[in-house]
Amino acid sequence: MVAAVETTADGKPVRLKLHRVAGFASRTLSSFAKRHFAPASEVVSDGLACFSAVTKAKCKHTVIKTGSGAAAARTPAFKWVNTALGNIKAAIIGTYQAIEPKHVPRCLAEFEYRFNRRYDRAAMLPRLTWACSRTLPMPYRLLKLPEVFA
Repeated sequence: MVAAVETTADGKPVRLKLHRVAGFASRTLSSFAKRHFAPASEVVSDGLACFSAVTKAKCKHTVIKTGSGAAAARTPAFKWVNTALGNIKAAIIGTYQAIEPKHVPRCLAEFEYRFNRRYDRAAMLPRLTWACSRTLPMPYRLLKLPEVFA
């Protein structure tokens, strides 16, 4: 899974992007960056080699090597990613006993949707109604199919 948090200049989280990937390969991360990041975005990563592929999407890449352990989790640059991942874990554990791998993309999408709209809760239901009214009917057999790796 790849998690990205867009922050303001003063470090406050704006939006979250969660995406299940088949593996951490340069090709996969380059494709992810091209689809989800604006050119000239600054991407900060922990130094995993595949993250350098974001430069193919014309993003600036900064590496911060953290090591491991509790001190690494407190690195200021990764504060909101770690907070979001912790909140996702708590939400999943608090809601479900277990999640099958085929359901992971939908659970992540739900969390991402709520996170990205957290400041405008009043608009959530009208937005859901709008989306439902414009979505074509889908048979149950297709609705329950698992998501595939992107």
